[in-house]
Amino acid sequence: MSSPEPDSPAVELTLLMPCLNEALTLPGCLREAREVIDKLKIDAEIVVADNGSTDGSQAIATAAGARVVPVEQRGYGHALNAGIQAAQGRYVIMADADGSYDFREAGPMVEALRQGADLVMGNRFAGGIHPGAMPWKNRYIGNPVLSFLGRLFFKIPTRDFHCGLRGGAKAALTGLSLRTGGMEFASEMVIKAALSGLRMVETPVSLRPDGRDRPPHLRPWRDGWRHLRFMLLFSPRWLFMLPGLVLLLTGLAGFGALLRGPLALGPITLDVHTLLYAAAAVLCGFQAMAFAVISKVFVYEAGLSPRVAGREAPPFAGFTLERGIVGAVALAAVGLGLSLESVLIWQDNAFGGLSPSRILRWVIPAVTCLVLSLQLMLAGFFVDMIRLRLRR
Repeated sequence: MSSPEPDSPAVELTLLMPCLNEALTLPGCLREAREVIDKLKIDAEIVVADNGSTDGSQAIATAAGARVVPVEQRGYGHALNAGIQAAQGRYVIMADADGSYDFREAGPMVEALRQGADLVMGNRFAGGIHPGAMPWKNRYIGNPVLSFLGRLFFKIPTRDFHCGLRGGAKAALTGLSLRTGGMEFASEMVIKAALSGLRMVETPVSLRPDGRDRPPHLRPWRDGWRHLRFMLLFSPRWLFMLPGLVLLLTGLAGFGALLRGPLALGPITLDVHTLLYAAAAVLCGFQAMAFAVISKVFVYEAGLSPRVAGREAPPFAGFTLERGIVGAVALAAVGLGLSLESVLIWQDNAFGGLSPSRILRWVIPAVTCLVLSLQLMLAGFFVDMIRLRLRR
């Protein structure tokens, strides 16, 4: 985790606002930010991370005594990350410049940071959501579901995963090496903080309807999916790896029970039809495990996963392209051998009609091994491409 910059002790707090054409609401946000600074009697600065405004927002910020940080690359995450990097304060508290959050509620956040918290999150459900401030699908579906998944997957002790009023120690925030440039930035910050073992607390905040005279930048369904997709990249092993392993072993058990012939279970007899489902279980289980491996390798190689002391080894370092090829060749050999045996059985019958129950006991395992061979080889190449391309 990086240390504060040498000049940062002179400024205790940075109030940060990402901004893209917020001339209508920015003055009120700047005024509330100045009020909380005066109330707390704290050495602080106001930083506006401007993402290319064309409505004069920069001049408004400068006239109000704020420092404007131009951010050329568009995106919520790019604006906030640039603002964090440019902040001179020991602590950074951020919120949108659309008037939906009240910077005057930042006092308890500052106190929590002073008491040793690394990251402090606002909780809009505890502080109050004003009528019309949050669409019903966000309030009753999106936020509760994503917050629940955050607690389930990553043990994140917050009940409002995507509150826009949040803050942290600058050293802690910069130490997370935040990379995403879009709305996923909000998820990345919290997930990485949890995986890094940072101390996280939450304080009640309110949410007001924004003061814009235009539609918001947010797109609830699209942005919700982007957050969920990002969370799945960091998913714990039990979410994909263990279910995939269980599915694979279940399918293999089905193979073992049915390859010798039909299996009678009381009044029920399992035959090649069940064997086909066992093959599907093997293939689906392998795919789930392959996804777990690929996602973990991608997250690590892209620098998205936090580097935790004592856990520097890359994930699945033993899975290499060469080993994948060896395994794929072995599976292909088994598949071709079983295919050859099925052809020989067909030949013994003068290439005429065959009993499906008899021949499928050879064909289904043969096809399963051949498909697994290709999947394993492609997974090996994919993982190796991720490692090579990103390393270069």
